[in-house]
Amino acid sequence: IDATADLVCAYKPQFAHYAAYRAEDQLERTIEYIHKTHPGVPVILDAKRGDVGNTAERYAVEAFERYGADAVTVNPYLGSDSLEPFLKYADRGVVILCRTSNPGARDLQDRLIGSRKLYQVVAELAAQRWNSRGNCLLVVGATYPADLAEVRALVGDMPLLVPGVGAQRGDVAHVVRNGQTARGTGLIISSSRAILYASSGEDFASAARAATQQLRGEINSSRTRPA
Repeated sequence: IDATADLVCAYKPQFAHYAAYRAEDQLERTIEYIHKTHPGVPVILDAKRGDVGNTAERYAVEAFERYGADAVTVNPYLGSDSLEPFLKYADRGVVILCRTSNPGARDLQDRLIGSRKLYQVVAELAAQRWNSRGNCLLVVGATYPADLAEVRALVGDMPLLVPGVGAQRGDVAHVVRNGQTARGTGLIISSSRAILYASSGEDFASAARAATQQLRGEINSSRTRPA
């Protein structure tokens, strides 16, 4: 964290990778440490929660009150009542799965609802109904750059969390070109394994910094800024 905090726009700890090792306390301390030492860098808890209303309320409390996350990823498959417990935290981000980066994404997300694909419907719902408090973001994978452009057209300036660069080999230039807003902003481009495991030696921190610098340079060199 200390080796990269001046280079990043957010951190995204993955909940299951802590919980599988009974390391939830370490997750709490990690988020607390980021907030204390790097207060300008938000933390997105990658938990992909999705459940019926009363259980979703507990998940929202877990993410925002127990762990103190600034945002959390959620699964919209159960519809609006599963999202509202998160959305009502108006000062926190709700990052909704839309077009994910995994190979099996097409199994469901390309299914047609009338003339539109499911991921396009999710994008429209987020932009037109769920974002009344202005705290929605969408997950759109770097591995589907053409679909990223479609989502950007549907949601305007809504921020997009874009996984899939790095280990999943998404193309940074295509992501920026297809996903940026007219101001050259609007993207949180996520790389996890390629930075975390840049080195397994004692130089892991400096190696992580070098990998972050490289990715940051690629992102910024691809951006289109307004005149």
